[in-house]
Amino acid sequence: MTLVQESAPTLAPGLEQQLELHRPELTGYCYRMLGSPFEAEDAVQEALLRAWRGFDGFQGRAAMRSWLYRIATNVCLDMLAARKRRARPMDLGPAQEPVAPNLNTQPEVTWIEPIPTASVASEADPADHAIARETLKLAFVAALQHLPPRQRAVLILCEVLRWKATEVADLLETSAASVNSALQRARATLETSGSSVTDMTPAAMDAVQRELLARYVEAFEAYDIERLTSLIREDASQSMPPYDMWLAGRDDIFTWWLGPGIGCRGSRVVPAPSANGSVAFGQYKPSETGSGYDPWALQVLELDDEKIVEFTFFLATDRIFPLFGLPPRLDS
Repeated sequence: MTLVQESAPTLAPGLEQQLELHRPELTGYCYRMLGSPFEAEDAVQEALLRAWRGFDGFQGRAAMRSWLYRIATNVCLDMLAARKRRARPMDLGPAQEPVAPNLNTQPEVTWIEPIPTASVASEADPADHAIARETLKLAFVAALQHLPPRQRAVLILCEVLRWKATEVADLLETSAASVNSALQRARATLETSGSSVTDMTPAAMDAVQRELLARYVEAFEAYDIERLTSLIREDASQSMPPYDMWLAGRDDIFTWWLGPGIGCRGSRVVPAPSANGSVAFGQYKPSETGSGYDPWALQVLELDDEKIVEFTFFLATDRIFPLFGLPPRLDS
């Protein structure tokens, strides 16, 4: 999506192209603030339109990047004031027994949604890019949602984007002391959830993990529980938004897969673009028509060095598959 050009003869030539260069990083910022790629896209579009319309009043009094972040922050704060925070099933209560009656939805809950990692990619330093990828992880984005909106903005700007306290203070029209105080409170809140930017140790996908994923695809498509057992950590977890049920432990996951989730037997999984800095697959179940495969879930997997530690199955395929460029169904 690009800006809708309006009649504004006094604007600098090439302004739209200048603004569009900032879209990926603004999308990453707004996504961390809002927890939804769709809301992030709306926020960035609104921010760029406001910048386009207000460029005559800008006149280079600040760096364009800082000015755009100020606008995007205000857009996000306005959006957050109008709704409750987004969440993951783990945020709502303890793990549940793997039985069908526990498969419930909560209409009042708005879920964290995945985002293609490439949509927020930038030409940053490789080390900074790795940290940025780690701070897109679903668990970290969910932890951010526990922060009050202004604290959330402070933490993202200071800890993820590495802005100075004085720069953030100027953006939020407050003092550096207030920014540092808000940052301390935000860090303390994140630590209670087990999340911290400073604790993150990003690492590139290695050959062992690539082989693990190849074995996972073969074993899952074969629905070979014995082989899957060797690939999944004993304390792994699983969630399936928009259902509020989540499962703790490999045994309960398999009880579900062989019980209420048995309809996934015979599925095909195809590689998807990275989601939230993690590996993702599109899962297609055998069609009830007897021909081909229908979309079922975007699988987002978290790995440790040697095994799979978390499954998130995003079931809203009508919204999510187009975002990740996945086909609407697979032929036989």
